[in-house]
Amino acid sequence: MSISKKVPKTTNPDLQGQHQTGHESWHAFEIMAEFVDATERLKEITPAVTIFGSARTSVDHPYYKLTEEVARLLSDAGFSVISGGGPGIMEAANKGAFPGRSPSIGLNIELPHEQTRNPYQDVSQNFKHFFMRKVMFVKYASAYVVMPGGFGTLDEVMEAITLIQTGKTLKMPIILVCEAFWRGLLDWVKTTLVDEQMISVEDLDLIQVIDDPAQIVEAIFKHYETRGFKLSPEEEQVQLYL
Repeated sequence: MSISKKVPKTTNPDLQGQHQTGHESWHAFEIMAEFVDATERLKEITPAVTIFGSARTSVDHPYYKLTEEVARLLSDAGFSVISGGGPGIMEAANKGAFPGRSPSIGLNIELPHEQTRNPYQDVSQNFKHFFMRKVMFVKYASAYVVMPGGFGTLDEVMEAITLIQTGKTLKMPIILVCEAFWRGLLDWVKTTLVDEQMISVEDLDLIQVIDDPAQIVEAIFKHYETRGFKLSPEEEQVQLYL
């Protein structure tokens, strides 16, 4: 009969707390490094349009083909096109922009499944942290084009709307594409949220619904025709506090 020796556990709560604090501190430095690296690589891409949409859309789906067309028009009009860098709508956005005049940008995230980097990226930036990637979607965008998507797309567009609604970022076009897909959500927003006074009627003006690719580009230019795309020093200061 053998008796195995066990390594004694650390019972000193002070030592355990010090270990945890040290781990969290190093993680904070890792977040800082990710932010600095992304900022240095992306600061020259403006004006840019971020395109959100599903990772699960097949290459032969009408949504995919429509996204390609929208992205190509945006790129040729002088906008860098930002996507999540993965498959589906993200790939279609990068693929459409890739042969265009302006850069195709992929903000890639490390995920256990679904996310694989698509090959149509002039600039490819990798992220470990979801929240850091979401900051970069917003930080350099002059407009958001939102294609059909699932929970991730809903999360991204609602955060963009909230940042504009609360004044944490500048007012800019948020364009939902494929009216039939978004109709149920928009009806609920226009009735339930407004009727229950969860939002104001004026908040509905933050969203546009446009299905025609050329009209999407036109709407973005129309928004900026009196002010231009360059941020004032005051607006740059606002963007620091997303």
